[in-house]
Amino acid sequence: MTPETTLTPEQILSAAEDVLRRFGPAKATVVDIARSLGVSHGSVYRHFPSKAALREAVTQRWLDQAHESLHSISIESGPAGERLHRWLTTLFAAKRKKALDDPELFATYLTLVAEHSNTVDAHLRTLTEQIAHIVQDGVWQGEFSPVPVAPTARAVFHASAHFHDPGYAAEWTDERRSTADFEALWALLHAGLRGPWGTPEPKPRTTGK
Repeated sequence: MTPETTLTPEQILSAAEDVLRRFGPAKATVVDIARSLGVSHGSVYRHFPSKAALREAVTQRWLDQAHESLHSISIESGPAGERLHRWLTTLFAAKRKKALDDPELFATYLTLVAEHSNTVDAHLRTLTEQIAHIVQDGVWQGEFSPVPVAPTARAVFHASAHFHDPGYAAEWTDERRSTADFEALWALLHAGLRGPWGTPEPKPRTTGK
């Protein structure tokens, strides 16, 4: 039993995750969460004013945990190409692990994510900003062409969606194939970042008569 005077938001969020895993988002209640902690539901509401606020906090926690190592990669000082490859690989591995190791909880979070689009949108902006930071470093280092940083970061994120968008999770079960597909995509992205940007297409030659 958790004494109500020492109850913390982190304890509540951990308990909420366990309850959601057992009952799913449709049936899980604040009373269930409080019961699992051995406290009154009023104690939970002292930290989270509503069920919606609690579910949003659970969603934010899950997103943060899934991507906690990405920020440190984005602010390293090494070669940008290696960092961007590792950032994308880490993102894919985190999503794949959650989808395949705990499919019930993963499905639950897909429901919560759909409920809290503002939380998700903010999180996606953070991820795109991290890509932009790496791309900018690549331009400064001379490894990447002088690309427009913000739209290029968005393009990289969207182009790699197959490997982090939960909608494609069913296709991640074949690790060998999905890894090969990812590396093929990375080769294209890396070549594009390093190649000429905005160079006009050569005009076709004309032959005089």
